[in-house]
Amino acid sequence: MCFVLIVFSVAWGIMFGSIPGLTGIVGVALLIPFTFAFDPIEGMLLLGGVYVGSTFGGSISAILFNTPGSPEAACTSLDGYPMAKRGEAGKALGIALAASAVGGIFGTLVLMFAAPPLARLALEFGPAEYFALAVLGITAIASIGGGSLVKGLIAGLLGLAVATVGLDPLTGIARFNFGNPMLLTGVSFIGAIIGIFALAEVIQRFADGPTEANAMTEVSTKLPSLAEFLATKATLLRSSVIGTIIGALPGVGATTAAFISYSEAFRWSKHPELFGKGSPEGIAAPESGNNSAVGGSMIPLLALGIPGSATTAVMIGGLTIHGIVPGPMLMQNNSDLVYSVFIGMMLANILMLVFGLRAARVFALVLRAPYPLVGPAIVVLCMTGVFALNNNVFDVVIMLTFGAVGFFLKSFGLPVASFIIGLVLGPIAEVSLRQGLILADYDLMTLVSRPIAGTLLALSALSLAYGLWGQFRARNATPKPVTETDAKAQTDPA
Repeated sequence: MCFVLIVFSVAWGIMFGSIPGLTGIVGVALLIPFTFAFDPIEGMLLLGGVYVGSTFGGSISAILFNTPGSPEAACTSLDGYPMAKRGEAGKALGIALAASAVGGIFGTLVLMFAAPPLARLALEFGPAEYFALAVLGITAIASIGGGSLVKGLIAGLLGLAVATVGLDPLTGIARFNFGNPMLLTGVSFIGAIIGIFALAEVIQRFADGPTEANAMTEVSTKLPSLAEFLATKATLLRSSVIGTIIGALPGVGATTAAFISYSEAFRWSKHPELFGKGSPEGIAAPESGNNSAVGGSMIPLLALGIPGSATTAVMIGGLTIHGIVPGPMLMQNNSDLVYSVFIGMMLANILMLVFGLRAARVFALVLRAPYPLVGPAIVVLCMTGVFALNNNVFDVVIMLTFGAVGFFLKSFGLPVASFIIGLVLGPIAEVSLRQGLILADYDLMTLVSRPIAGTLLALSALSLAYGLWGQFRARNATPKPVTETDAKAQTDPA
């Protein structure tokens, strides 16, 4: 019975993750009432499998249609869709699937063997540490500019500006809402993400006209060869570690893990010029990062009773309706439940490989239809998913607005990655910095002198200097412009 529940939940999760706007949170929430019919172990296996499947599912539509099914898959679009446009959709899906499995298994292993010490480490993170972590990701804005430092900074600052819309998180004063009460809660992140990727792509395709041939009519998902897998081993390991640690931090989640993993992969890559053009590292990094964050986010849930993400916050409801209180005594009083969750999540990550291959082939059938039919269908699906999330028409307006924003960003050559990084990490940096300054009585040295925060800020400064120096050398060397053919050649090992 347990195995059947895991099989169903993984398939259910992939389906919900791949449909724009629905996300794994909705998939988990819909199944909570059904856990009444099962015992606590079966109920947690059901919810855990959905969490695992949905985190990968968002990458399918992100790669095939440039339409992230969930926020954590937004980074995957940046390199997955360009690779798919070259006719390598199967390879891109295979890299995403393998990276997801590696990250998921890594995060689950850490959950099994290092949950208590990592939970204690997470408790050491205060506002100063969260600020330093956000800065580490934001510093990549200066580098991800398509070769232009100015364009990267402009796009990043625009993202930071959008993130300030709404009520001030500390004082409650309205900011930049222009008298519109619907903007008091800020810009809908999911609506903005779907608009800037999916809708902008549809607009771009129709603006280009029917001259572009569809190179993705035949998709056969192919897992990477051993040589291709080993070529990204450093990226997979680094991103899995980053994802697990970030996932263990209460309230951060897989989206932040994916963006920081992507920015660090770009920063330390030997071929950063290929990012945004279909780099395998650009797919492997966010997918291993966000899937390892799944296991990481279960650490504070099981060890401390604190949700590590929005999805685990919903899963707490699944525990409490069975009379189980997560926290330090859970592993001692309900060890059978805890170890069943460990085994179930490991099995779910393995089953994800099987279902991921099948799901991608089903989605690929849509590509055989003419784009004048597929494009409007994508827009309708996005609008439906965004509306269903909060039953709010204004979220659809946000999506349509950011579709136009995404189109103009591309038209002026401004990198979408920098904009999204500013939008995602800006609020974390702002709130954490202001809280930290209040606690430190506005003494900046107190923030820097904290061991973890100081280390992260030092790494940020070093990596920023390294990235800027690399751009300076590349500009003086006047290299040959990188084409999509060069990016394709980099995916094929010698």
